[in-house]
Amino acid sequence: DRLTVLRGTLDVLVLQAVSERPLHGFEISLWLDEHADQPLNIDDSALYQALHRLEARGFLRGEWGVADNNQRAKYYGLTATGRTHLAEE
Repeated sequence: DRLTVLRGTLDVLVLQAVSERPLHGFEISLWLDEHADQPLNIDDSALYQALHRLEARGFLRGEWGVADNNQRAKYYGLTATGRTHLAEE
Protein backbone atom coordinates (compact mmCIF):
# COMPACT_ATOMS: atom_id res chain seq x y z
CA ASP A 1 0.00 0.00 0.00
CA ARG A 2 0.96 3.65 -0.38
CA LEU A 3 1.91 4.14 3.28
CA THR A 4 4.30 1.18 3.20
CA VAL A 5 5.96 2.55 0.04
CA LEU A 6 6.31 6.00 1.60
CA ARG A 7 7.80 4.54 4.78
CA GLY A 8 10.25 2.39 2.82
CA THR A 9 11.30 5.33 0.67
CA LEU A 10 11.74 7.63 3.65
CA ASP A 11 13.74 4.94 5.47
CA VAL A 12 16.17 4.58 2.55
CA LEU A 13 16.51 8.36 2.22
CA VAL A 14 17.28 8.69 5.93
CA LEU A 15 19.90 5.93 5.72
CA GLN A 16 21.44 7.68 2.72
CA ALA A 17 21.47 11.00 4.61
CA VAL A 18 23.53 9.58 7.48
CA SER A 19 25.75 7.37 5.32
CA GLU A 20 28.69 9.82 5.36
CA ARG A 21 28.52 11.05 8.97
CA PRO A 22 26.11 11.10 11.91
CA LEU A 23 23.48 13.83 11.74
CA HIS A 24 20.77 15.04 14.09
CA GLY A 25 17.12 15.25 13.05
CA PHE A 26 17.17 18.83 11.78
CA GLU A 27 20.33 18.16 9.74
CA ILE A 28 18.67 15.08 8.24
CA SER A 29 15.65 17.20 7.33
CA LEU A 30 17.91 19.76 5.62
CA TRP A 31 19.78 16.98 3.79
CA LEU A 32 16.49 15.55 2.50
CA ASP A 33 15.42 18.98 1.20
CA GLU A 34 18.81 19.61 -0.45
CA HIS A 35 18.95 16.25 -2.21
CA ALA A 36 15.37 15.97 -3.44
CA ASP A 37 14.31 16.94 -6.94
CA GLN A 38 11.25 18.58 -5.45
CA PRO A 39 10.22 19.56 -1.90
CA LEU A 40 9.36 16.41 0.05
CA ASN A 41 7.37 18.20 2.78
CA ILE A 42 8.09 15.48 5.33
CA ASP A 43 6.66 16.46 8.66
CA ASP A 44 8.76 16.15 11.78
CA SER A 45 6.67 13.37 13.27
CA ALA A 46 7.11 11.18 10.17
CA LEU A 47 10.87 11.80 10.21
CA TYR A 48 11.22 10.97 13.90
CA GLN A 49 9.04 7.87 13.50
CA ALA A 50 11.41 6.75 10.74
CA LEU A 51 14.47 7.45 12.90
CA HIS A 52 13.02 5.46 15.81
CA ARG A 53 11.95 2.62 13.48
CA LEU A 54 15.42 2.43 11.90
CA GLU A 55 17.10 2.56 15.29
CA ALA A 56 14.83 -0.26 16.57
CA ARG A 57 15.74 -2.38 13.52
CA GLY A 58 19.44 -1.87 14.25
CA PHE A 59 20.11 0.19 11.11
CA LEU A 60 20.88 3.39 13.03
CA ARG A 61 22.67 4.09 16.28
CA GLY A 62 21.68 7.22 18.15
CA GLU A 63 24.03 9.08 20.46
CA TRP A 64 23.40 12.29 22.36
CA GLY A 65 25.63 15.23 21.58
CA VAL A 66 25.62 19.02 21.35
CA ALA A 67 24.52 20.71 18.13
CA ASP A 68 26.05 23.87 16.65
CA ASN A 69 23.52 25.98 18.59
CA ASN A 70 24.70 24.46 21.92
CA GLN A 71 21.46 22.49 22.25
CA ARG A 72 21.41 18.82 23.14
CA ALA A 73 20.64 16.73 20.05
CA LYS A 74 20.55 13.05 19.21
CA TYR A 75 22.90 12.20 16.37
CA TYR A 76 22.05 9.21 14.21
CA GLY A 77 24.76 7.21 12.49
CA LEU A 78 24.64 4.20 10.22
CA THR A 79 25.44 0.81 11.76
CA ALA A 80 27.14 -1.99 9.81
CA THR A 81 23.70 -3.63 9.46
CA GLY A 82 22.27 -0.33 8.21
CA ARG A 83 25.08 0.06 5.67
CA THR A 84 24.38 -3.46 4.35
CA HIS A 85 20.63 -2.76 4.16
CA LEU A 86 21.27 0.53 2.32
CA ALA A 87 23.53 -1.22 -0.21
CA GLU A 88 20.81 -3.82 -0.81
CA GLU A 89 18.17 -1.17 -1.36
